[in-house]
Amino acid sequence: MRLRTLLAGLGFRFLLLMMASLGAVAGNAPNGEQIYNQNCVACHGADGKGTIPGAPDFTAKGGVLSNPDKLLLDRVMNGYQSPGSPMAMPPNGGNPSLSRADILAILAYMRQTFGVLGK
Repeated sequence: MRLRTLLAGLGFRFLLLMMASLGAVAGNAPNGEQIYNQNCVACHGADGKGTIPGAPDFTAKGGVLSNPDKLLLDRVMNGYQSPGSPMAMPPNGGNPSLSRADILAILAYMRQTFGVLGK
């Protein structure tokens, strides 16, 4: 009887630990708006219209954000120079600590905020 009670208690504790871990992971999900404001806003602007020559207008219908996430993720991670732009965006927007998840969160935020959803 004692062993059964002990095992039941351990199972319950394990379940609580797992739930707490999952909650912590979910709570640490990247915040696209916060990451955008910390890393992208200087060149791309709070309104997504660009603040420097060559930065694309994210609000343009059929513009940059109409491309699939895979392409945009590649361009952000590896750097990209838009045709006719006087300068290139450096890899990870110049922040080597940005993860793939961070960049995907930024893309989701941009699509939602600048009105280009999907893809």
